Amino acid sequence: MSNRAPQAPPRPTSLLASVLACEAVVIGLAIPVAVVVQGTGGRTAGLVCGTLAVAALLLAGLVRRRWAVAAGSLLQILMIAAGFMVPTMFFLGALFGALWVTSLWLGRSVSRKAEQ
Repeated sequence: MSNRAPQAPPRPTSLLASVLACEAVVIGLAIPVAVVVQGTGGRTAGLVCGTLAVAALLLAGLVRRRWAVAAGSLLQILMIAAGFMVPTMFFLGALFGALWVTSLWLGRSVSRKAEQ
């Protein structure tokens, strides 16, 4: 018999990290679209989208930490709010926000089933 305490099941964070990594790529690709198609200033689009893309990549690497999941949720809200500066971000923010919520739900579902 082992004296070790039972370990909690691992949190399924790979799905959240995947959403954030894909989000960073799509945000980066939205910069030229915002400039050429929507006429947003290049500096504005680059600053807003670039900052959000870097934040998404950093959070993808840190998503195993509990605070990073909360920060990822805040990032989804900031993406939608960025739509006031770069209108493309309204759509992208809503899309990735839905993916984020779905990933959180699936992760909790997997965790519950692993505990049983």
